[in-house]
Amino acid sequence: MSAPQVFGWCPGALRPMMSGDGLVVRLRVPMGRLSPDQIRRVATLARKHGNGIIDLSARANLQLRGVTTDSHAALVDGLREIGLVDADLAAEARRNITVTPFWQDGDDSHRVAQALARALSSEDAPDLPSKFGFAIDCGARPVLTRTSADIRIERSAAGLICRADGAEVGQSVRVETAADAALTLARWFLDTGGVTDGRGRMAAHIATRGAPVGAETAPLPAAPVPEPGVTPQGTLLGFAFGQTTAESFAQLAELGALRLTPWRMVLIEGVTPSAPLPDFITDARDPRRRVQVCTGAPGCRQALSDTRDAARAIAAHLSPDSDDTIHISGCAKGCAHPAPAPVTLTASHDGHFTLIRHGRAGDPPQSAPLTVTQIQDRRL
Repeated sequence: MSAPQVFGWCPGALRPMMSGDGLVVRLRVPMGRLSPDQIRRVATLARKHGNGIIDLSARANLQLRGVTTDSHAALVDGLREIGLVDADLAAEARRNITVTPFWQDGDDSHRVAQALARALSSEDAPDLPSKFGFAIDCGARPVLTRTSADIRIERSAAGLICRADGAEVGQSVRVETAADAALTLARWFLDTGGVTDGRGRMAAHIATRGAPVGAETAPLPAAPVPEPGVTPQGTLLGFAFGQTTAESFAQLAELGALRLTPWRMVLIEGVTPSAPLPDFITDARDPRRRVQVCTGAPGCRQALSDTRDAARAIAAHLSPDSDDTIHISGCAKGCAHPAPAPVTLTASHDGHFTLIRHGRAGDPPQSAPLTVTQIQDRRL
């Protein structure tokens, strides 16, 4: 079995990535917010120019799947009409910002994120690896601590700080200086050799080189990861296995504007849905929330098996007495859950998975290849 290919870059709207079901077009939605009209238009474009499947990524981005090379240009034109395409490829690649979905107009998160987006659109902005990202998390307590990012602007007991991912402390900043501090830290990363062959992440760089000097303020303890249900800002709805259809997505426009989150959920602004929403997860105890699963075959050309049908079948048999995460991966890359999981199932060939406990998808297996039925019988 050959090792899976690591691309080292992320798709965008202007630079899509070819997968097993066509081009994957990733939308980096400004501030993570879509108006009802934008929701409807995105759903229509996903059906017209793709296969109608929409993913919600772990960095709070939307992915439209099944786009063809012939339809891509028309899709980009449609996205540009509703303000979801950057001016050029360089600007799109730099604007890799995840914002807490609980921001409010004019608050610290909103102002810092807007300032950082403007700074990254400048021609003299640092040329960073495509996976390099920023987290803007200026609420009362950080909520994006587990979300992938390289530079974090978050709150301490004394105010805001700018922190390198992997460092325990950060530099004190104000709203007016936070964006400049983030770019200064990004340039430090480049100047101190953080990039090799176009790739590099801050935490790995910190681990080998050490944190930058001048940082001495610790962030506040992280808040728990939110769960589906009603919040002061609206209602969180989960995407089963991080995916939905264009038809289901369009239905959300009837509820109002939404915010994308890195937790495979959307936040419906200020709304408590009165009607059932069977296509979305509304119960924190829904067993589908325990399963982290990648695209799998045939959508991913590197996957050795379908994963989503397996995820649905396994979730239906999960014990209600456990909260352990189940990671189902179509190959050894483990894209859906790079960290160790209590239970990882890695595809070995079509319809078969090896079991790994407390490890990653690429770790040595602890079982012979198992069918989905055999996995169900183990009562994970």
